[in-house]
Amino acid sequence: MTEDDSGIHCRLDELLLERGMTLTRLSELVGVSIVNLSVLKNDRAKAIRFSTLVAVCGALDCEVGELLVVG
Repeated sequence: MTEDDSGIHCRLDELLLERGMTLTRLSELVGVSIVNLSVLKNDRAKAIRFSTLVAVCGALDCEVGELLVVG
């Protein structure tokens, strides 16, 4: 594992696809920019606010463990 690799994978792409939702629509629902959601989606985020995590999980009707997985 490199210094930049947390070992956490974000399943945002898969969850959006399963729900037929776009990143743009998710951005509108949660009030987070598309750029910031894209950083999360592409596993480039170094941190995520709990409020953002709760909002994303609420909009996608999922649990944190479905969105973020180890490995």
